[in-house]
Amino acid sequence: MERKPDPVHLDQNSRRDPRLTRSLLPTDLWRRTLVEVAALPVRVGVADKTTAGAWLVRPERPVTSRATSVHGLTNAVLASAPCWADIVSEVHTFLGSFWVCAHNAHVDYRAVKAHLPAWKPSGVLDTLRLSRATFPGLPGYSLDHLIEHLKPDLSEAPAQRHRATFDAFATAQLLIIMAKRYETWDQVVVAAVPPTLPGAPQPEPDLTLW
Repeated sequence: MERKPDPVHLDQNSRRDPRLTRSLLPTDLWRRTLVEVAALPVRVGVADKTTAGAWLVRPERPVTSRATSVHGLTNAVLASAPCWADIVSEVHTFLGSFWVCAHNAHVDYRAVKAHLPAWKPSGVLDTLRLSRATFPGLPGYSLDHLIEHLKPDLSEAPAQRHRATFDAFATAQLLIIMAKRYETWDQVVVAAVPPTLPGAPQPEPDLTLW
């Protein structure tokens, strides 16, 4: 009889307790101008909203009307938010060296890293990469496609789609669902960590003499 895999429980007592991060870019990608950052700890397979962190950020450049139409944050709303320099230390402390997870993680990792050069996460899980490995053959792998396919419970998700808090919550639920399909943490890492991001598995050393 085939043994049913034991679901992976994301450990609350180690550096692999993922913090689901999401940053929003109000202008173009390469400017990496943050307007919101959210991080939601996942503890023993549960998204812990009681210890979540979320920050609005007053950007150096005005938010474009096109960006506002996506995430709903206007220049008027952000005018009263702190600038990045006022919260950088708090965000850095919250993220610490925990593993983090995001959808299409390269974007979020680069955006946060550009604003937080000293930040060194233990690893970066990408639910986009994980979903392609877990569910090959889907018609799409965007956050919206995965929400439609996996139907996670988003009844307690804050704000709205494309807001950092909502997307972090949705990403957490998707990670939890997909991680249960793997027997070990190492299998999740192999499937979810892009080769160029922190935490990527290293190739086995060649022990041969020639």
